[in-house]
Amino acid sequence: MNFRKMMFFTFVLGIWILPTADTLKCYDCPPDTTKSWTESCTETIAECPEMYDQCVVTRHLFFRGGKKITDVIFKGCAQADVCLEKSFNFGLSKMILRSKCCTGNLCNTQIPDYSSIPNGKKCFSCQASNCTVNCEGGEDYCITARVNVGGEIRIMKGCTSKGTCDTIVNEIRKEYGVEKISCCEGNYCNNDF
Repeated sequence: MNFRKMMFFTFVLGIWILPTADTLKCYDCPPDTTKSWTESCTETIAECPEMYDQCVVTRHLFFRGGKKITDVIFKGCAQADVCLEKSFNFGLSKMILRSKCCTGNLCNTQIPDYSSIPNGKKCFSCQASNCTVNCEGGEDYCITARVNVGGEIRIMKGCTSKGTCDTIVNEIRKEYGVEKISCCEGNYCNNDF
């Protein structure tokens, strides 16, 4: 065998026996639109695309009048920027979105906990100065939003998390008819709008 054929053979053999790169595998549990919000999804195993370097478990909770309305769990592949806590607490209604990320194969097994323990921060929850909401968990900012609901303008006030203010304020504005929204730091800082 001449030298060139031997080099080509060695090259092809080397490529053939190279180990394949391991891709991250995560438990995958997307929302199922055929089920109610309270039912769990069907869990499978997914190989993550290259752009996703973490596994995630996301918990979405919604409360109205102190009663839990939804508690939904999603699992899948993610990028690090989705691993935040986001919340709105307007007193009578509250929405919490918590994500827990990890970097090992099939590591997304632990469901994020939820804390309703007051953290000492207080915000106004309505137009009058005597409406107060006690912020809970990671809610470290006050929020005020002017919302157009069927042509009627409503002012909503309460507590939120810094992650919410930093990342999804513009998305909320577009999706929910919010005309104006502001976040501030400090007790009762949302008194004017």
